[in-house]
Amino acid sequence: MCGICGFVSRRSIRLEQLKEMNDTMYHRGPDDSGEEIYEAAGGYCVGFAQRRLSILDLSALGHQPMHSPDSRVSVVYNGEIYNFQELKEELLDYPFRSNCDTEIIIAAYLKWGIDCVKRFNGMFAIALFDREGGKTYLVRDRIGKKPLYYWLDGENLAFASELKPLMTCPGFEKKIRRDVLSRYLYQQYINAPESVFEDVYKLEPGGILSFGQGKIEKWKYWDIRKIYAKQKSSPVRDYGEAKGQLKELLKKATAARMIADVPLGSFLSGGYDSSLITALAQECSGGPVKTFSIGFHEERYNEAKYAAQVADYLGTDHTELYIDEKQMFDLVESIPKYYDEPFADSSQIPSMLVAALAREQVTVALSGDGGDEFYCGYNIYENVAQAQLLDWPGAIVHGICRLPLIRETGLGGKLPFRVRIIAENRNRETKTQFGASNYIVRAGKMVRNDGKELPCHYETESAYGEENWQIRRMLLDMDTYLPGDILCKVDRASMKYSLETRCPVLDRDVMEYSYRIPHEFKFHKGDKKHILKDIAYDYIPKELLDRPKVGFGVPLDKWLRGPLKEQLLDYSEKGYLERQGIFDAAYVSDMIREYIRTGDGGPATGANYSKLSWSFFIFEQWYRYYCA
Repeated sequence: MCGICGFVSRRSIRLEQLKEMNDTMYHRGPDDSGEEIYEAAGGYCVGFAQRRLSILDLSALGHQPMHSPDSRVSVVYNGEIYNFQELKEELLDYPFRSNCDTEIIIAAYLKWGIDCVKRFNGMFAIALFDREGGKTYLVRDRIGKKPLYYWLDGENLAFASELKPLMTCPGFEKKIRRDVLSRYLYQQYINAPESVFEDVYKLEPGGILSFGQGKIEKWKYWDIRKIYAKQKSSPVRDYGEAKGQLKELLKKATAARMIADVPLGSFLSGGYDSSLITALAQECSGGPVKTFSIGFHEERYNEAKYAAQVADYLGTDHTELYIDEKQMFDLVESIPKYYDEPFADSSQIPSMLVAALAREQVTVALSGDGGDEFYCGYNIYENVAQAQLLDWPGAIVHGICRLPLIRETGLGGKLPFRVRIIAENRNRETKTQFGASNYIVRAGKMVRNDGKELPCHYETESAYGEENWQIRRMLLDMDTYLPGDILCKVDRASMKYSLETRCPVLDRDVMEYSYRIPHEFKFHKGDKKHILKDIAYDYIPKELLDRPKVGFGVPLDKWLRGPLKEQLLDYSEKGYLERQGIFDAAYVSDMIREYIRTGDGGPATGANYSKLSWSFFIFEQWYRYYCA
């Protein structure tokens, strides 16, 4: 687990400059660093650098960049390949020097070519330079656990685990890409392949990029749409078989993620996913697993007491920390440094706190991320099922509202809020993404986009070939919300403290098997995550787990209209916004002041605009940290 960066360039970039890029990610790898520059054909130079967080083979043999014995191949890599010992058995003709999974990448590439990544089961961001082929490859893991940015500057390429190294790269200009900002304000994150800067992109999950002689090629070795279509064609019809096989795959995935040469533990919120993973880890462990929870003094947000009950039942070595609002608030200032692209999911704050707590005792932590997206856990999935049932009446209401008499009298606007949402949901490509149109309208008006902007929603739903809206939304979330928000949040929060996070639910075999499980085993008679819950009950009594989902709570409205008010007013000052040239100065200034005054975004809206205001606040905080 670490951070990587580098370049393939005809520009003159010195080793000291590459080291400066690398050192911006010190927090990702405080144990070791390496920087090297190589000559390549066509007047190019290749620079590879890595910051190392030592997890496997703590010796100097794990140092990167790492090379093949004949120096044909060089690699820098961030992540873990959990099946590296199995692959090693197939690569006995390679003269291994270490017990490090990095060396497996080189050996596998020499035997199978770049298609070797299809054999890797893990989380990874890889940069590989093949002198014989004259190409540099960038590879990202299937679901996007590990980040990988790249900057295209004419016939030059630079790459990094975070944006900070690219911002430090010679020749880089911080040109804001305004067409992504309305979607960012609405979604609170920027999804791959886009980034906040022009000519900078995120390599998509399951993606490979090839760069040689100034020419770029991209393709996917693992695509959710294709894998889902293939796997669902051979469904597991028997519930007992599906449950038993999923349980065994989760056991195997958890055991593989417990292999480490450093202390390991588990996040434990007391919910189904983290409790199940902790139970499996405890079963695989020779002693009590270290578990970590944070609690809130405000009872309606506090799940720590439930986590403590689960920990006590399982017999883990449990540590909990109760935090107050001030401890959360004190982290707001650090957000742009570690989330070096605008990212406004406020649960990043408690995520940083639990990561800091765990890092006091361990270097690796297991998590239950992915359970909601793959097994139908979010409340939105219930709403989606209801919306599909109401879609045809909604079409009738929509048609009536378009009648001249109704339009002229404005009667359509007086319909109940939920009825209006269903009636307005007419775009076939965004059927599962319904919501308050006021937010979308305002997000669009806030940005000076010159008529060019990405839609706030992802207009891609037909590509999944699914008529069931719940399944379609789950697949969409796996493509967007899971990698773009959840996994980004956890990566930055944990790496802030040099902590590696591993997710057994996102194991390759577990993910692919989940697509064979019939949807009615996941959403059974209104019971979300039914099959996953059933497995959890094999380890933990139902009464310790069966309760409404709570989640982390951050009092955004209270902060923005309280201790952050003056800062928010400063960010939205009309003259400043006019000079900045990104937002519609008059519109944003008026909207923010109306929000601070009333909690609404404007006269008679009847809506709280803390979400849009927080997204704007985070952008401006980031902008002043990096661009002002």
